[in-house]
Amino acid sequence: MKKHNGMRPHDIVVLLKIAAKGSAPWMMKDLASELGISPSEISESLHRSVFAGLLSPDKRRVMKAALLEFLQFGMKYVYPQQPGGMVRGMATAHSAPPLVDQIDSKEKLVWPFSEGKDRGHALEPLYSGAAKASQKDPKLYELLALTDTLRVGRVREKNIALTKLKATLNEERMDQ
Repeated sequence: MKKHNGMRPHDIVVLLKIAAKGSAPWMMKDLASELGISPSEISESLHRSVFAGLLSPDKRRVMKAALLEFLQFGMKYVYPQQPGGMVRGMATAHSAPPLVDQIDSKEKLVWPFSEGKDRGHALEPLYSGAAKASQKDPKLYELLALTDTLRVGRVREKNIALTKLKATLNEERMDQ
């Protein structure tokens, strides 16, 4: 068995992508293509997630309770972020769906992204290809934005994001 050297930020993106697929079948090559991550790195990511208890041993199911616990209590410590300078990008955290209509904030947060249509304070995504992958998958975008809220949000924002994450991850089958 390979030595486990800890989770990497893009491992969370891979797990959220699998969760976004719901019960739809998938293959590692699909994840690699859709996320723009090499197949070997997807394989390594899945191994790390199984070892951490965030993915079932058969590598097919996200352990939702464990993932929610990690997102709620670990994200802000393991992958901390602070908003940076003003840039063009893609809205995230409370500035993106599904929170943008619920949280009134003058501070817009964006992933730096040349194809983005928003302007706001830069927030480094968990994975450099997150914006590109989110353009193709609205459910993944929602999950990543909610996760970013847990990384940088205030208490009220985090509570709303956590409630939405729980509801979304616990749906029997997510929309495609």
